[in-house]
Amino acid sequence: MDDLRIAAVVMRSVVGETSDNLNRMKAWVEKAASMGAGLVCFPELNLTGYSVRETILSVAEPIPGAVSEAVMEIARESGVLLLAGLAEKDDQGRIFASHLVASPEGVQGVYRKCHLSPFEQRLYCAGNTLPVFRFKGITFGIELCYDTHFPELSTLLALKGAHILFCPHASPRGTPDEKQSSWLRHLTARAYDNGVFVVACNQTGNNSDGLEFPGLALVLNPLGEVITEHVSEDEAVLLADLRGAELAHVRENQMRFFLPKRRPELYRGLIKRRPAKWSGESFNGKVIDLLDI
Repeated sequence: MDDLRIAAVVMRSVVGETSDNLNRMKAWVEKAASMGAGLVCFPELNLTGYSVRETILSVAEPIPGAVSEAVMEIARESGVLLLAGLAEKDDQGRIFASHLVASPEGVQGVYRKCHLSPFEQRLYCAGNTLPVFRFKGITFGIELCYDTHFPELSTLLALKGAHILFCPHASPRGTPDEKQSSWLRHLTARAYDNGVFVVACNQTGNNSDGLEFPGLALVLNPLGEVITEHVSEDEAVLLADLRGAELAHVRENQMRFFLPKRRPELYRGLIKRRPAKWSGESFNGKVIDLLDI
């Protein structure tokens, strides 16, 4: 992995105010670029705003479309790779929580959120692909908010070659300190278990559609340690230098890099549906045998 300076933006996004959100995003990109960032990551659905109400149906945008074209133009003007979120409406009228990857040369691709929270399932459709993206000597994947609670997703992205996991959030409620405590319970594990950098950022403020966001951004190294963080409701751009030598320090140490030691033949049960109720070593009254898994 080559060295890269990244920026994670904490931003307020008002639902339906897409043009204003886009203009404010452009200002943050200009600021981050002036500070030497080569990649700027924005929160989940930062362009259309995040909503779990019917409101989202009328503000969703197609990709490609006017909004994605505007993001590409910002990327071209700034010379920076952009990760930006919007509610996407496809040609069948389905709505996805999507994150656009736009380089100065044009759109690299889109990630559609795969794991939907119970509140999102009524309105959004789940994506079914796990792409990785390449840019200037790095490979990265994207997980959106609720996605980060499913460790298999991070592992699959790491096995596909990801050096960095970008985790844009639209996670409401609580204080910045409470949100930080929540993130550090699981995001540190995603970094440590898979030997990857993790970059997370959240929306902040009132979205004018019934939700209040506490902000927060942080960057973790491949040992799960905090490199830098912004624990505040204030809008901000958080910079971090992600260094290839730091990744190599973990991945070249046979006791620190766990992925090569995996034994997938033992994990067949992960791809089978199981009822939710587990009790100790039994499962619906039956003792689990490794041969059943």
